[in-house]
Amino acid sequence: MKVLVIGSGGREHALLWALKKSPILTGLYITPGRRAMENLGVLVDINIRNSIDITQFCKRENIELVVIGPEQPIIDGLADNLVAEGINVFAPSRAAAKLEASKSFTKGLCKQYGIPTAKYECFVDEGLAKNFVCSNKIKFPLVVKANGIAAGKGVIICNTENEAFSAIDSMLVEKKFGESGEEIVIEEFLVGEEVSFFALVDGLKVATLGCAKDYKRANENNEGQNTGGMGAYSSPS
Repeated sequence: MKVLVIGSGGREHALLWALKKSPILTGLYITPGRRAMENLGVLVDINIRNSIDITQFCKRENIELVVIGPEQPIIDGLADNLVAEGINVFAPSRAAAKLEASKSFTKGLCKQYGIPTAKYECFVDEGLAKNFVCSNKIKFPLVVKANGIAAGKGVIICNTENEAFSAIDSMLVEKKFGESGEEIVIEEFLVGEEVSFFALVDGLKVATLGCAKDYKRANENNEGQNTGGMGAYSSPS
């Protein structure tokens, strides 16, 4: 089987490492990849947001499976486009990816179906957002989040009113995160350990993959701004 992996981060590196072990693998390609991945497969220079070029490459090289790692091409609908061309894909559809693409959508879904989640409010106006921060409806510390994806950097923990105002302005006024920050979510800060739980779903069945503990802060001692992740660990299955 010939496989194309899309991405260039640690997530994709781990996927490549696992795929490389498969006895049925006959070819492994990576786009855009990075030099550290050269020993795992063939690096291909394709814009991962250009579904036409990716589709043409898959057909030309007889790719039988595409594994998509990054959120953005999934949200763009790359998986849907490839499936429509008869190419097998391991990634969520664009509709399913809305859970990742819009925090306000996901929070609303949790509220609708009684799924526990932190108390929150959504805003597109900085004045209303600041009024909410100053009200007695929420206490410090609180969390200001860009609604869309922001490479893990769109979540700001605020301990004071000034910090909250600065976070609100950076998203709604200064447009630090572009379209991803045109709407923000302000929610209560929950104290505890954060764990990611993974499962595969086909619409009928669920197969669990286990848990992982992620470390998002950029600096040592769990300090600094959030990132897409500085490292993670998981117990062996």
